[in-house]
Amino acid sequence: MKKTYDRLAVGDRLRLKRTLLGFTQDEMAEKIDRATKYYADIERGSCGMSVETLMALADVLHMSLDYLIYGKETSENEKLQHTEEVAAILNMLNNSDERTRKYARSLIKIYLAAVTGRPET
Repeated sequence: MKKTYDRLAVGDRLRLKRTLLGFTQDEMAEKIDRATKYYADIERGSCGMSVETLMALADVLHMSLDYLIYGKETSENEKLQHTEEVAAILNMLNNSDERTRKYARSLIKIYLAAVTGRPET
């Protein structure tokens, strides 16, 4: 079976991860040292990319190359997913005021207490 490179699927995975982490296309382009239009074209699947760009994106977005190219989950990728979720939450909190962060902390404590059955600490 011949494997193919599906630029549209790669673009979808990039867009999903970028938005999860709270980055704009401009910020992503800056992080990988590329033009914003070029990064937007990659997300749309209208162009391919160099190996160097692919590696930079995988690094910035904490994605394995297998997942980025093929959509294939790996055990390493599963471990990184927790890191990505935490990074997304931290990004949201870092962009919030102190009152909102305190409220979010209280909600998380209540939620964890309800889910685990243990009183909040």
